[in-house]
Amino acid sequence: MRELTTTEDTRARMSKQRARDTAAEVELRRHLHRLGLRYRVHRRPLPTVRREADLVFGPAKVAVFVDGCFWHGCPDHATWPKRNSEFWRTKIEKNRARDLDTDRRLAEAGWLSVRVWEHEDPAAAARRVADLVAARRTPVRGAMPRIVGAID
Repeated sequence: MRELTTTEDTRARMSKQRARDTAAEVELRRHLHRLGLRYRVHRRPLPTVRREADLVFGPAKVAVFVDGCFWHGCPDHATWPKRNSEFWRTKIEKNRARDLDTDRRLAEAGWLSVRVWEHEDPAAAARRVADLVAARRTPVRGAMPRIVGAID
């Protein structure tokens, strides 16, 4: 990848971009917590793979990734910058390829990878994740079924 030339304004703005605990991620966590779900935050689902999920539901083997529209090339909201366009297109395409590789590796190890776009409604995304986690949980013999309430 060639060296990036940029302005001081751009450099300052980009240095403030959060890699974790983004607004979309925190809002999703709030909704999942209200639904009674507990999870680990920013963990590697597989210790042998240097990729960290935003939320990990260990026993159910579900890894949730909250993807930013710009950084992961959202089909609805992705924009291609005019300045340094070759650099950014290459970077975003590599991010997309890494996401696919991560999903493949997790699936091979028996994990379900769930992608949530930052623009998605957090309540709807939380319900989708909750349904997937519930479907993958193994029931404990003699235990009462867990009831997940609705958010309204």
